[in-house]
Amino acid sequence: MNIALIAHDSKKELMVQFCIAYCGVLSRHNLCATGTTGKMVAQATGLEVNRYMSGSQGGGQQISARISCNEIDLLLFFRDPISPKLHEPNEMNLLRLCDVHNIPVATNIATAEALIHALERGDLDWRAIVNPN
Repeated sequence: MNIALIAHDSKKELMVQFCIAYCGVLSRHNLCATGTTGKMVAQATGLEVNRYMSGSQGGGQQISARISCNEIDLLLFFRDPISPKLHEPNEMNLLRLCDVHNIPVATNIATAEALIHALERGDLDWRAIVNPN
């Protein structure tokens, strides 16, 4: 599966810790991320992470484009719901695209853990169910 990782500045360390904890599961999948998040995850875990631009420079839009082309299967987007973001409209577009394309998305650690456990069990291979050929 192709998994995208995005984290607001205040959630980057949480994303790193999550990826360290689930490195074994994540290592069996293709990872991509916005710039700084991807750099931090790769350095902390040794995982190969395809990095895009930082979120403020359009990295979220690059991931959105991949979602639109059905090239992302799962999005882990650790958001800071308290602090307003200058590029928040882009974030809403990203989440809307996940809804349109039926992409499982986690915006917090609890949901991310539920999705990663489902991924580990093989419960998230929904594309094979929708398109069995």
